[in-house]
Amino acid sequence: MPSTPVVIRSRDNATVKLLTGLVHSSRERKKTGLTVLDGAHLVDAFLRTGQRPHLVIVAESAAESPDARQIQEHLSRSQFAVTLAADVLVTEASQLESPARVMAIVATPTASPIPVDAPAVLVLDGVQDPGNVGAMLRCAAAFGVQHVLLGAGTAFAWSPKVLRAAQGAHFVLNMVEGASVIDFVSAYQGQTLALVPNADAAQPLANVDLCKMSAILVGNEGAGLSPEVLAAASTRVTIPMRGTVESLNAASCGAIAMYELCRQRDTANPRR
Repeated sequence: MPSTPVVIRSRDNATVKLLTGLVHSSRERKKTGLTVLDGAHLVDAFLRTGQRPHLVIVAESAAESPDARQIQEHLSRSQFAVTLAADVLVTEASQLESPARVMAIVATPTASPIPVDAPAVLVLDGVQDPGNVGAMLRCAAAFGVQHVLLGAGTAFAWSPKVLRAAQGAHFVLNMVEGASVIDFVSAYQGQTLALVPNADAAQPLANVDLCKMSAILVGNEGAGLSPEVLAAASTRVTIPMRGTVESLNAASCGAIAMYELCRQRDTANPRR
């Protein structure tokens, strides 16, 4: 850090206004194409991809902290300096329960079309809860599902809550938002697996060959997959349960299905 750094102390500062506006307004994030990373872990995960941020802000009291030093080390390679701000301004912008001391503004990545022959795809149909969406993105990254389609009604992938729940998964996934689930299901060359509660017409998950090209379809927390998507899917799949609960939540279903896909493929090809 510079020996006498300039510290932003005014709420009227343009940088502070930009940061606050992006944190609190999804419309502003979508309009500008910018995203806020709230916390050192997310900022570090982004920097490790080699991408360049728009801005990195560090709370004044954290200027010499290990997190700030590590991030500054990443940035110094590209001659990029952090911006210091008074603690109260960073605290007001952060949405964490324990306010972040490091935040960043980055360009929201542009997604690539999902190939119709992609080995594995996670498809979210109207999954509204940001925590569920983030949890499934994290599982997709963990279990080798590289492509995610977020259909209409699904929480915005780059919202602060989804970003926190995904813990850096965003930066290793190709995520397509707002695309038609029906169009994708119709065009996809692999099997499309609709996750449903226990039903006579559904196959147990473990009985399905997930080594084949597979798209896992997860629906809304209450209503499940839309009737149109259910009708278009090639196979209905269920997760058998021995307990007394009626069903699992969306994130749990998606996580179990992606784990089983990973397990089957690792078993079939241990060196993969």
